[in-house]
Amino acid sequence: MNNNSTFSATDGSDYEVVMGRWSSRLAVPFLDFAGLREGETVLDVGCGTGRLAEAVAFGSSATRVHAVDLSPEYIDFARSRIREPRIAFDVGDACSLVFPDQSFDRVLSMLLLHFVPEPARAISEMYRVAKPGAVVAACVWDVRGGYVASRIFYDTAAALDPKAQAFRAKNYTRPMTRPGELARAWQEAGFRDVREASLAIRMDFESFQDFWAPYEKREGPAAAYLDTLSGSERASILAAVRAAYLDGESDGPRSYAALAWAVRGIKPG
Repeated sequence: MNNNSTFSATDGSDYEVVMGRWSSRLAVPFLDFAGLREGETVLDVGCGTGRLAEAVAFGSSATRVHAVDLSPEYIDFARSRIREPRIAFDVGDACSLVFPDQSFDRVLSMLLLHFVPEPARAISEMYRVAKPGAVVAACVWDVRGGYVASRIFYDTAAALDPKAQAFRAKNYTRPMTRPGELARAWQEAGFRDVREASLAIRMDFESFQDFWAPYEKREGPAAAYLDTLSGSERASILAAVRAAYLDGESDGPRSYAALAWAVRGIKPG
């Protein structure tokens, strides 16, 4: 884990199970909100395994998509999975972008800023590399108010284990996740015509095993908590979360709403 990220990132294929499959769904309403124009040069900040960059390239005639992420493992995975000459994947720090001032027609960031300890630094960098008149947009999960699948896990664990309460509180109070917080940050950064919105997708699981599979990986904030547990403690959490998933019914498909806060603004000039 880097000082400029609180997200545990170790394996691209595992990230696909934890979040990549949902990133591809969220990219659709996010791009509807953020907008795209033909022939733009686009920057994807915190690209993960490349789901947003892929959606930009294949959903528009963008001239070039530059996608950066702090994790070399995610960049390697994205390069191996997506072979599109218009997309350039590189390791990069959102708080210290290597690009010159005023380089991009549109700057996007999906599911990153709530894992940046000093998000104002990343927002400032996004502002710097945007051309005058460029749209800069971001979205993060509404972790406290609209992320049902995550709450099933954290709320259940916190009811059973005092250690989980601290992890739950940290997860629900991440930066940029409260109503209006992204919009205020965009206004303070100097953007004009700032708009905030709530985006919605659904997370569909085939079974409890499909739901629990991400928690068997080492990616993301839940991994840090589960690493503190003994084998018996972990088994107790698994059994309780399974009961919450089943709700007294037989195992099978479940569908949960997931909301994200989104913001967009225009760089003056």
